[in-house]
Amino acid sequence: MKKRNTVLVLGIISILILISVQVYIIRGIWKQKDEMLYLRYRSLSQEAVGSLRGQRSLDVYDTVRFILNKYSQQVIKELTELKDEQKLTSKKKEILEYFSKVLNQEQDLSGFLSSYFDKMGFEKDFNHRIEVTYLDIIGLDTFKIYQGESFRSRPPPTREGISTALKGSKSSILVNWFHLEDNNYSLSFDYNIDFSDKQKMILKETSASLAMSIFSILVVVIIFIITYRNLREEKRLSNLKTDFINNMTHELKTPLSTITVAGKTLEMVQIRSNDSKILETAKLIGKQSVLLNQLINMILEISMWERTQFQLDKKTVEIEELMNDVVDSFKSGGGNNASINQKYNFSGAKVDMDVVYFTTLINNLLSNAVKYSDKVPVIDIEGFTTDKNICIRVADNGIGINKTDQKHIFDKFYRASTGNIHKFKGLGLGLYYVKKIAEAHGGDVTVSSKSGKGSIFTITLPH
Repeated sequence: MKKRNTVLVLGIISILILISVQVYIIRGIWKQKDEMLYLRYRSLSQEAVGSLRGQRSLDVYDTVRFILNKYSQQVIKELTELKDEQKLTSKKKEILEYFSKVLNQEQDLSGFLSSYFDKMGFEKDFNHRIEVTYLDIIGLDTFKIYQGESFRSRPPPTREGISTALKGSKSSILVNWFHLEDNNYSLSFDYNIDFSDKQKMILKETSASLAMSIFSILVVVIIFIITYRNLREEKRLSNLKTDFINNMTHELKTPLSTITVAGKTLEMVQIRSNDSKILETAKLIGKQSVLLNQLINMILEISMWERTQFQLDKKTVEIEELMNDVVDSFKSGGGNNASINQKYNFSGAKVDMDVVYFTTLINNLLSNAVKYSDKVPVIDIEGFTTDKNICIRVADNGIGINKTDQKHIFDKFYRASTGNIHKFKGLGLGLYYVKKIAEAHGGDVTVSSKSGKGSIFTITLPH
């Protein structure tokens, strides 16, 4: 257990380290791609804006100039008449919002950049954001509407109203800042672009590295799970082997000890002169010898089954008659304290089967029903036929089998237990026999059970 827990902990730690390394690598690749994307579109934007200088006939703000100049003429009179500071501040805010709205909706620079990006073979869809940094309304007097902090550090624009400065952040690219001036206003603003599917673009470029990282993590996790399961299975089989050896030693020692004691008893003078005692002791030796021989034969047969295919000596028998004989024989033997109810509907069906092995199969189920009962055993046996099979159900009122044990009860040497304690004697071979015999006849055996509610074993055999 300690070794298994150590392997589990070390495995989990190794996987966590691997995941951490892969995450670190992916974050580095993502950051690199993000920077490359920024630099790529920053360079393209600079080239596009620079090309505007050579196209004097193209004014991407022609519509904007017209709308804003007309609007400025309208608001000059209002600004001149406003004397209340609060109302004047509110009006300036309204003017700034209108200028920002017109700049964002009516400019043609976005279309120009989109066409330029597409012509160069790059993603053309992006979002734009225009931020006003300076605004004056010019009439007889000049009204300062707004001046941002960043405006003071800006270099002067060129004659075309385009600045040569190009800055920005990793999340937003500042294409340029522009200056527009007309009869009734003076305006400076920043034009920024931000790709709406920037994360998707980066993901597309890093998909190969991401897929390899995920694949490597999955491979390691799968290998770990398989290794850990194999370790658990190895441990389980080792425990079964140790358990079997201990149980077999105990089971073999019991008749051997009895025979040894009985042999010494026969050596006593007072016993040799008493014929009835000699006969009684001889019967005891004979009974224990039979039990010892059965245990040895069982182990030898298991070994034989592992090496060769199951050999059956089949005979055609009437299944209902055979079932009655097997149950009657069991009642007169180890099942005389059990209440056995039989209900058959075989309709005279005859089956080709090995009578000896089939008798062993039924006896093992009946013996278990008696052995694993904490009260007076009540066994219900039901038999019926289907189109191609005969079905036999053996139900008991015993202690039942929990879900975990049900997965292994037909395994060789496995015995259901509570914790590490086995409450009942046995080698863990009875149900293994049952399963092997049923499969050798081309059938199967299943179990349905709940702890404390008894068990139902269903044998299905072809006929």
